[in-house]
Amino acid sequence: MEDLQTSEFEEITPIVYPLVSDRYKAVFIDSMVVISLWVCFSFLFSAFGGVHEYVKIGAYVFSVVLYDPLCISLFGATLGHYSGGMKVVRERNPLRKLNLFAALLRYIIKVILGIVSLLTITKENKGRGLHDMASGSIVLFTQSK
Repeated sequence: MEDLQTSEFEEITPIVYPLVSDRYKAVFIDSMVVISLWVCFSFLFSAFGGVHEYVKIGAYVFSVVLYDPLCISLFGATLGHYSGGMKVVRERNPLRKLNLFAALLRYIIKVILGIVSLLTITKENKGRGLHDMASGSIVLFTQSK
């Protein structure tokens, strides 16, 4: 069987990239997940009393800093991405997930730039924000739309 180049494949099956609105919905859902984790941690810490401060700090750091990068590197999507039928993969090899370092870099840049990063998403750059470009990632739909 003949190997297809990416451009030839795109001519046969055009890729539809998630819109800014799709990505914004994912961020909103992920924000609700993080807030829900905070509420759960608060209830747990209250119920067990005497929980060491380091444990509390670790739980909140996990929920704020590591939720996104761990989900991206382990599962290829956060709950927000998953609910929108999206996945985050390597641009150069869409069959592979990002490693933890690339996912952490992506998240840090996304947090620092905030909405500016989402506003840079256009069709001309394959729907990639600045945080995607810096980390070598691309967000795709899991099924063709």
